[in-house]
Amino acid sequence: MTEAGKDSLIRQRFRGFLPVIIDLETGGFNCATDAILEIAATIVRMDDDGVLGVHRTYSHNVAPFEGANLEQAALDFTGIDPHHPFREAIDETEALTEIFRVVRKEIRDQGCNRSIIVAHNAHFDAGFINAAVARNEIKRNPFHPFSHFDTATLAGLAFGQTVLAKACAEAGIAFDNAEAHSAAYDAERTAELFCDIVNRWREMGGWLDAPPA
Repeated sequence: MTEAGKDSLIRQRFRGFLPVIIDLETGGFNCATDAILEIAATIVRMDDDGVLGVHRTYSHNVAPFEGANLEQAALDFTGIDPHHPFREAIDETEALTEIFRVVRKEIRDQGCNRSIIVAHNAHFDAGFINAAVARNEIKRNPFHPFSHFDTATLAGLAFGQTVLAKACAEAGIAFDNAEAHSAAYDAERTAELFCDIVNRWREMGGWLDAPPA
């Protein structure tokens, strides 16, 4: 662990947990049977003044696992053609391995102990991640297995809105419905929303260990 990692404010703020924003596009609602079609992870970092901001987003198109269920209603909603030749989709194992590699490196760099999923309706995304980890027998999952930060809940508290687009509007975050339901786009908007709520709370004195303004 680097000296910067030992003293990183994000490590202090979240008790050694690294928040990583995750968004998935899937072929349905059942994590045990339905395919993951897109996965995105947005890394956030905290500056020397304790302000949290979006750093970078990593995303992959994912090929449906063998025997995966694909609900037509879900495909119509997202506009994803799982078999389009230009998707350049990779299999679940490779997609998860690449995302987990990035997350583990960030954990080390920030001096954290483990990562925690941040997502809008986080139970949904976490369920699919955990099911895919089990299905692919991946041994090193960097995410906490059952604790999550849910921006639907946080936005309901902060803005009285639980729909991502409406919560972003209340927070003054631009949201293009034509771009929505892409994992990378939704992950970045969710990350901006999470950062906004965390930073507003700090400005109100909610994080007592934060550096003085």
